[in-house]
Amino acid sequence: MGDFDRGDLIQIAYLVAAVCFIFGLKGLSNANTARRGNQLAAIGMGVAVVATLFIPGFDGVNILLMLVAIAIGAVISAYPARIVPMTAMPQMVAIFNGMGGATAALVAVAELTGHDFITKGDTVSILLGVIIGSISATGSVIAFLKLQEMISGRPIQFGGQQIINGAIAAAVVVLSVIIYFGMDEFGSILQKSDSTNLLLILMFALALALGALFVLPIGGADMPVVIAILNSLTGVAAAITGFQLNNQALIIAGSLVGASGAFLTLLMARAMNRSVTNVLFGAFGGGATAGAAGPAGEAKPIRETTPDDTAIMLAYSQKVIIVPGYGLAVAQAQHAVRELAEQLQERGVEVKYAIHPVAGRMPGHMNVLLAEANVPYDELFEMEDINDEFPQANVVLVIGANDVVNPAAREDKNSPIYGMPILDVDKAQNVVVLKRSMGSGFAGIENELFHDPKTTMLFGDAKDSLTKLTAAVEAA
Repeated sequence: MGDFDRGDLIQIAYLVAAVCFIFGLKGLSNANTARRGNQLAAIGMGVAVVATLFIPGFDGVNILLMLVAIAIGAVISAYPARIVPMTAMPQMVAIFNGMGGATAALVAVAELTGHDFITKGDTVSILLGVIIGSISATGSVIAFLKLQEMISGRPIQFGGQQIINGAIAAAVVVLSVIIYFGMDEFGSILQKSDSTNLLLILMFALALALGALFVLPIGGADMPVVIAILNSLTGVAAAITGFQLNNQALIIAGSLVGASGAFLTLLMARAMNRSVTNVLFGAFGGGATAGAAGPAGEAKPIRETTPDDTAIMLAYSQKVIIVPGYGLAVAQAQHAVRELAEQLQERGVEVKYAIHPVAGRMPGHMNVLLAEANVPYDELFEMEDINDEFPQANVVLVIGANDVVNPAAREDKNSPIYGMPILDVDKAQNVVVLKRSMGSGFAGIENELFHDPKTTMLFGDAKDSLTKLTAAVEAA
């Protein structure tokens, strides 16, 4: 078979892979087809990888190196992916996303440093690939460190930070202009000057620093939006890499990731009633934790309850709404909450789950968590679909959620979360909050819901509390 014929087959394989990516992404839009969509996308990636091995011009050494790299990557990623708890899924998404950005940036660097002559278009693509991929890489690493609590989840700021960030960004732009116009031009072809590689490495290093400094001042409460933004940047970097390598599958895959990440970013920002620029530059989550004190410094009252008292209230309800939050993930209580819901349903109680778009630490975190516990998808309701039902709920069970149920978002114009759409939990007939303590959420502010006369607090580990509730409901 000639090279031309092989090239045609490779392009057809890439087209098949692209179709798999498109329909795989479509499958992810519904919980019932998400697993199939993920498998279809994986098949597409497998087809693309195999096709790449047969690109004309690759010798045995090239193919061997590729296979070794694939094997190393598979070993490094497969084990953590299998053992990672659901609580750590956001940081795994962040670090995998960072690897994608780093790969795109390194490929771009290699493309320029490895060739003496390069087209104008490819030069622009390489420079953009280095900048975008580098920012995504180190930005994702900082997001990982914040989510893993290896560094503070609060905004990390220092004097003159914006000036330094601006100076680095300007330096990156200036270096890219110097690299482009400093090359010798031969029609549509550019020849590198002696200093090009050095300038590119310097630009690469500055872009890496910019990515880290860009995410450091963003608070943990904004991580769902940040992850979506970084995911979009990685997709764009991958698409640019596809143009450099003339790889149609990579172009399409990167474009899909970039577009979906951008769309998801807008949805997350809208759910918080904030602009993307405010998320990136507003340092949300940086406020000091307010104390639970009244105007005169007196402690605000709370009502504490027990599993037995709560179980009686739940067992004789007609409608119960469960609001999951990050605390549910930390306690790994997703299976326990499903068992409680099933016990209530056996008694004829209507049970629904209210999902806030930014609950958890990544987009869809609560959906993934509950899906892992085999909670039926038709019992999960988005905020706009269930908010009108809270007044009819006999009991709302809030498990580890805080800022997304805080009435201050509606009532306190001085609150950093004012204007953010919330779940209208305070309109229910009774509210039971499962928490370890009275600690605030990532926004660092007091939650007036905890002091509402209709609210009772059930303190303790969420998994242990839910297990006790299930047993008490069964005995009621």
